[in-house]
Amino acid sequence: MGRIERTFKELKRKAEKALVVYFTAGFPSLEETPSILKKAVESGVDVLEVGVPFSDPTADGPTIQLASQKAIEAGTTLGGVLEMVASIRREVEVPIVLFSYYNPILAFGLGKFCQRAKEVGVDGLLVVDLPPEEASELSSHLGSNGIPLIRLVAPTTSQKRLRKILRGAEGFIYCISSTSVTGTSSPQLNDVRSQVSSIRGLSRLPVVVGFGISTPQEAKKIASLCDGVVVGSAPMRILGECEDCKMGAQRVADYLGAMKRAIAKS
Repeated sequence: MGRIERTFKELKRKAEKALVVYFTAGFPSLEETPSILKKAVESGVDVLEVGVPFSDPTADGPTIQLASQKAIEAGTTLGGVLEMVASIRREVEVPIVLFSYYNPILAFGLGKFCQRAKEVGVDGLLVVDLPPEEASELSSHLGSNGIPLIRLVAPTTSQKRLRKILRGAEGFIYCISSTSVTGTSSPQLNDVRSQVSSIRGLSRLPVVVGFGISTPQEAKKIASLCDGVVVGSAPMRILGECEDCKMGAQRVADYLGAMKRAIAKS
């Protein structure tokens, strides 16, 4: 049993919901990222989503775009991110899901990337711009290395396409709550309820909801409908507001602690 499955089973046993948190690797620097991630885990984060900075994003909102731009300017690469994951894996036991666009992985080499991801302790991969129709080659390499490809479901996904996306899905399902980019609009409860219901009708995998969740109140409401919530823009905004990384890491940890307490028994 992998870390993702084990984590969600344990949370279900305790009647708790998962807090999944996104961080752009390399922001404010790759050297400082490990201490930020470890502090976040200490605050109660259940799953770390580590973002590989990319120059031409399609789903990221302005906050994460800026963080990615600064990380790239500081020299952050996919190879460097993998080495960073290796360094924190020695101290962090929670699942680590790598969030990337397809281009950096393709440039790195699919087989080489998947093998290295397994070696450093990556537990799952989320590729936001890779549709199921074009994922077979990467999925094959991931499968031989025991790494699930996390599937995304959008509000605009039809029932027919939902069946296709969920066929063979692994790990958990990432339910996108809005057609906007990250961090720009709050999710609508009725829409999320309907999305999650449709997914649960076709899959037994845990369902987490992300995009636009930024306050404990929002997180609590959304968590009552699913198995976990994803936050990303708010932690990155907090980090961006602090010149001192140590202070920023603590402020992010305080924020995430409040989020975890809000959703713990939703």
